[in-house]
Amino acid sequence: MKTAVFSTYKFERESLKAAAGQKHELVLLKAPLSTETAPLAKGAEAVSIFVNDDAGRPVLETLAGLGVRYLVLRSAGFNNVDLKAAAELGIKVARVPEYSPYAVAEHTVTLMLTLNRKMIKAHNRIRDLNFSLDGLIGFDMHGKTVGIVGMGKIGKVLAGILKGFGCRVLAYDPYPDEAWAAGAGVTYADLDTLFRESDILSLHAPLTPQTRYMVNRERIAQMKKGVMLINTGRGALVNTRDVIEGLKSGQIGYLGMDVYEEERGLFFEDHSEDILQDDVIARLMTFPNVLITSHQAFLTDTALRNIAETTIHNLDCFERGEPSPNEVKS
Repeated sequence: MKTAVFSTYKFERESLKAAAGQKHELVLLKAPLSTETAPLAKGAEAVSIFVNDDAGRPVLETLAGLGVRYLVLRSAGFNNVDLKAAAELGIKVARVPEYSPYAVAEHTVTLMLTLNRKMIKAHNRIRDLNFSLDGLIGFDMHGKTVGIVGMGKIGKVLAGILKGFGCRVLAYDPYPDEAWAAGAGVTYADLDTLFRESDILSLHAPLTPQTRYMVNRERIAQMKKGVMLINTGRGALVNTRDVIEGLKSGQIGYLGMDVYEEERGLFFEDHSEDILQDDVIARLMTFPNVLITSHQAFLTDTALRNIAETTIHNLDCFERGEPSPNEVKS
């Protein structure tokens, strides 16, 4: 099956080629999918997209007009796809529901520890031959309360890691798995309790109308003074401007983020020769207690292999006329 693969990055090319083998003709495109680039899919039966591609109704209408029948995502999230429009246009959609929960959970802990023990500042000091320890005080993770919002596979793996540190783990999910929690030593709580009692908050919820801006001015006011906030879920789970106010007041003591609500066109690209146009993220970058990574939590060799193999499996199913177990419907 000929497939136009949009937003193809160097780090994933070999994994995709290896998974496809001779079964599918992949047209690897650097350009992201948008209304302007959709015509590049001409002649393809399927299109593959990444996290920040635009698969809204206008784009899908263009793809359908070109004869595209399948849309395969190289991601778990699908908030960038208009599923109702896809169904109306007869375009089947499939995703990668999981690739490596360990990759994301481990990156989340990396952000926590790097912020806590001020590793960036310490490393830079040593490079300047400054071996002073002043200003590098951290805290013991042991005994701290960590609140995890979203208890899918990533949240559960993260909980296990944090229990290993000796943390008290509070969890929130609209569909609590009480049997798992009892065995894991994790306590489910409502959001008010979780935000009020946590020393560290970690977000792993999907982006829905209900979760958009779940961290906002009112929620931040509920948190402990000096709380650590980590977001490796979706950028728009937090109102970034409200978070900046929380950082300025000291209500938020640390911020680690791997996702950003305006990351499209910014993350995954080299802008080192450009003038940064985004004033919000520019302001975040001025805080010494903020650590930003460019949506790389998933980026391990295991995850890349799993993403590629699941993407090709979805194409295999569609080509054979079989339902994919990873199909997403409106």
